[in-house]
Amino acid sequence: MLISLTGSTLVPWYFGYTSLVIPLTLGVVAAGLTEIDTRLLSRYINLILTLICFAIATFSVELLFDYPASFIIGLVSSTFIFTMLGSLGQRYGVIAFGSLLMAAYTMLGHNLFTDNYTLPYFLLLGALWYNVVSLIESIIQPIRTTQQSLSQCFIDLAQYLDAKAAMFDPDESDGFKKQTLQLNNNNNQLINAFNNTKRSLFNRLKSYRGQAYIRKLLSYYFVAQDIHERASSAHGHYQALSVHFKHSDILFRFARILNLQAKACAQLAMTIKLNQTYQHDPLFSRYFSYLEEAINQYNASHKSDMLMIKALKSLHQNLLSIDLLLANIDTEQHLPKAEEDNQLIDEELTSFYTIFAKIRNNLTIKSALFRHAIRMCVVFFVGYMVIHFSDLQHGYWIILTSLFVCQPNYSTTKYRLKLRVIGTILGIIVGVPLTFLFPSVPEQLVLIIITGWLFFLFKNSQYAYATAFITLLVFFSFSLIGESSIEVAVARIIATLIGCFIAWSAVSFIWPDWKFRNLPKLVDRVCHDDSHYLALIGRQYLTGKSNDVMYRLARHAAHDSNADLSSLISLMTKEPHMNPVVIDQGFRLLTLNHTLISYLSTLGAHRDKPISKQMFELFDDLSVYIINLLNVKKIDGEYQAIKKSVTDYIETISAVSIDDDKTNNDLLVIQQLALILDILPEIIELAAQLE
Repeated sequence: MLISLTGSTLVPWYFGYTSLVIPLTLGVVAAGLTEIDTRLLSRYINLILTLICFAIATFSVELLFDYPASFIIGLVSSTFIFTMLGSLGQRYGVIAFGSLLMAAYTMLGHNLFTDNYTLPYFLLLGALWYNVVSLIESIIQPIRTTQQSLSQCFIDLAQYLDAKAAMFDPDESDGFKKQTLQLNNNNNQLINAFNNTKRSLFNRLKSYRGQAYIRKLLSYYFVAQDIHERASSAHGHYQALSVHFKHSDILFRFARILNLQAKACAQLAMTIKLNQTYQHDPLFSRYFSYLEEAINQYNASHKSDMLMIKALKSLHQNLLSIDLLLANIDTEQHLPKAEEDNQLIDEELTSFYTIFAKIRNNLTIKSALFRHAIRMCVVFFVGYMVIHFSDLQHGYWIILTSLFVCQPNYSTTKYRLKLRVIGTILGIIVGVPLTFLFPSVPEQLVLIIITGWLFFLFKNSQYAYATAFITLLVFFSFSLIGESSIEVAVARIIATLIGCFIAWSAVSFIWPDWKFRNLPKLVDRVCHDDSHYLALIGRQYLTGKSNDVMYRLARHAAHDSNADLSSLISLMTKEPHMNPVVIDQGFRLLTLNHTLISYLSTLGAHRDKPISKQMFELFDDLSVYIINLLNVKKIDGEYQAIKKSVTDYIETISAVSIDDDKTNNDLLVIQQLALILDILPEIIELAAQLE
């Protein structure tokens, strides 16, 4: 972006065509906003598709601009078509957005030149220039973005491990509410990072499958997932552990190792980013020996407390497994070559039938994309009518603002428009004096480069700052052609307020996408994915541990649906007239579901250990029972009897020597099933209430 903006500003200035800076820079910005991470061949395809769509958008605006009736028909119809292109996938969604943005930029700069061709040509030239720079960069560093996304995975994994360490606090007295919420948030962030890395790896695997380094990155990705499964497991109630070990240092030792493993993941993230070799810290062996000594000492003085001793040993073994994964990350092969093709999901369009099917499936009022397409058509129509009858200077900022802030749901739109207004006001406050402090053309060109670069730096993390920087870019751009910064500031703030009001009205009154309506369907999906995860864990206790595609997808689906539930409830809290009781129930279900997945992850993490035939039969019966309850969402009359039989069985086998491995494995499995049974009634009650 820095290279592209430097070229789009300094080159025309050097040759004496300063007026071309605006269309070239806007073309660079539009192209930058449509870039997605993909392999080299797809970049060529994206470049061609982008330029074709951009050309249609910009030339149609110029040709129809002076014919209002034809223009509004073209604007509305193209808005609907471009928005519906999003049904074909991420690539087409961002190209569609960029095309609408290119149309808005063309409207905004229509009066810059006397003919109808100069502006479109140089908008397209700016877009082409950015794509060429991006293409060259991807040839020089073809897997840089994959390294960065995988590195982010391990950074998020480190944060998750730190949050997990906070659960081993002997002084906690509030039921771990704050820690559980933080752990859930970090888990959702990690799941998003896994999804981004999966897409990036899939794109690279198509082109670089034979390269050892790509296979190494893929192995790292699956190691991160395995560490997550073990770290997300729970071998008991944290509150019970906190009370039981209030005057002991055992929990602190567990927490210290988790914190050290978090640091190891952060170090691993840096080695991936810098293409270095990871060196495992030798201090781990010392700290593990100290922890083992503490557990043995507790065992010697509390021999009657067999259940707690076995829980501590299972926790210790789980952390050792994570340590083993980290220590051998560069030597182990975590994915057989024969399974590579099946591990990641192909999102490419394979035929015209697939294209038509995807679009046809979304041509219904039940589709959120279809509703958003209609909503955007109305937004652009109203915006154009306001501009046409008010004769507002730079009025097309209304359409531009609406395009950026109008999102498919109410909560996100409300959040964006607030940040848009704040950022615009901040940009005006800073921008007006800067145009007087730096009046020369070279100074303003440098400021255009810096503010454009900062806009892209903050656009995904700090939208208010990003808006402020793009507002500054606008000030300096219009200052180049002699416009008053005061007049530009007034026009900008008026257009921003009108555009935000239109967008807010659209999402509030045109098929408002209230998230609480999606809650019953998502709750049902959460129960289904948890059930499927449990079923595949049970299958692997029978057939043996295997990280095959079915198991990985089931595990990912359970975590993914939990993350979606968290996101939906968060959005619901921002919706007007929302029943606080429903919000409280949703948060409670979210907490319990995260706990349930933790218990399932524990079963999954230990599925490589043998269990007795009697235990497997009991596991099979109990898992079928749990799955049925999750599906029907109603506790039956057998629950208390089954729970009592499980408790009795735990008491029976807990008396057996702790040196008997198979008995220990049986005990671990039945304990996790007992923990699931404990929270199951409340989960089912909440799920039934929210459906």
